[in-house]
Amino acid sequence: MNHSHTPGNSQPQKKFPFGLEPPLAWAAIFSFILFTTVCTLAGAGSILRPGYVLFSFAVGILLYLRYPMLYISFTWWLWFITPFVSRMIDLKAGWDPSRFMLVSQFLVTLITLHTALKYLPKSLREGGLPFVLAFIAIFYGFFIGLIKAPSVMIATRGLLDWLTPISFAFYLFINWRSYPEYRKNTQRTFLWGALIMGLYGMYQYLVAPDWDVFWLESTKLNSMGSPEPLGLRVWSTMASPAPFASVMMAALILLFNNDNKDFFRLPATAAGYVAFLLTTVRTLWGGWFVAVVSFFGSLKSNLQIRLIITFLIMALCVLPLLTVEEFSEPIFDRFETFGNLENDNSAQIRQKIYEEGLNKALTDPLGNGIGNTYIINKKGLLEQLVVDSGFLDTFFTLGWFGVTFYLGGLLLLIYKIFQFTEVRFDSFMAAARGISTGMVCTLLGSSGMLGVPGMVMWGFFAMVLAGHKYHLAQRYSQFNHHQYNNHQYNNHQQSQ
Repeated sequence: MNHSHTPGNSQPQKKFPFGLEPPLAWAAIFSFILFTTVCTLAGAGSILRPGYVLFSFAVGILLYLRYPMLYISFTWWLWFITPFVSRMIDLKAGWDPSRFMLVSQFLVTLITLHTALKYLPKSLREGGLPFVLAFIAIFYGFFIGLIKAPSVMIATRGLLDWLTPISFAFYLFINWRSYPEYRKNTQRTFLWGALIMGLYGMYQYLVAPDWDVFWLESTKLNSMGSPEPLGLRVWSTMASPAPFASVMMAALILLFNNDNKDFFRLPATAAGYVAFLLTTVRTLWGGWFVAVVSFFGSLKSNLQIRLIITFLIMALCVLPLLTVEEFSEPIFDRFETFGNLENDNSAQIRQKIYEEGLNKALTDPLGNGIGNTYIINKKGLLEQLVVDSGFLDTFFTLGWFGVTFYLGGLLLLIYKIFQFTEVRFDSFMAAARGISTGMVCTLLGSSGMLGVPGMVMWGFFAMVLAGHKYHLAQRYSQFNHHQYNNHQYNNHQQSQ
């Protein structure tokens, strides 16, 4: 059974300028870009904010139904750039405390629930148990949230963070027959993401653009630095440093695996690493290190040698930029805190969170439910409480009952992907396994299973599973073909 619903792909497509095919899909994407650009330049916030959500959703449905490869890229890019577009229109049209535009990437991602509803029960026969367990945990948490959260709206907002990564990952997993196209598509998407977001991150740090300063002052997020040049913690086109660092970590690991002949690989590497380091998110720096070790240890010796050469070439591109004082000072100051954690403010705050939250999180069998990390502040606006640990957040939200399913699914995934031997020769699978493993390690210091970080963690888990199933099917097909040829040969010999 072919799960890729691509009725439009079976017919030959007409040539489109610059190789942008199929034309209908690109016409829809460019129309969306044009609409967004015109409304932003005109400061038409009342039109753009609802229009962006509706237009992106319509384009997402078209791509999902007819052009799945473009749907995946379009979804990732919405996560990459929607916060940036939101900040631009806020500067032109005034601050929108509801952050309504940011629902667009969630809605487009949740189109994949169609696939989950259609194939989830059948997926148990194909190795989909980890996703089934995660879905059970999330909907249990949502049910508790509806009972305990201040309002249905707050529980629903929390559900978006938890559900979108699982839904998107299941879509990638169940369409495993398209793994080679997904592999190529993901490499290209994250290459351009590293280049564009990396360059903008450097610009953001050096210049502190008005739209970013306005947003920082409006949100009053002191943890993101001071609103002035050389004072920001880089978050580039995204909403905060940690989500940006999680995407950039994945992109930088994939760049090791990218084609050496790709002209944009080295500039993407240089810009990406500088911007990644300027986030000063130590948890994701650690995740990157774990990912690299996992990636390197997975490969055959000849691929390991190629990886070492690639790493040295990349280092030669990055090191000159890190000698620039404006970049080097905040990065090396942050590195120094690794050896002085007892005097580090953020480390002390995280330790306090663990001390105060651990007992409460581990002694609540039912959990507080999804949405109870949100409160309505004195101004009547939705505000998220900080639970700076993915493991604590999971216990706090889902309780022991939900955690049994959610972490059970996650641990089962980890166990499965470390049984696969294809990572020895499929370097993308090895990179994807490294990324997902690195993201799991970040759960000690961040809620890396939610929103953008969750998309990275669960999405690359799914790519490893899809790669394994694809290679397994290829081996089975080759075996059957070999058997058929032997049978034909024997019949021919007997007829002689």
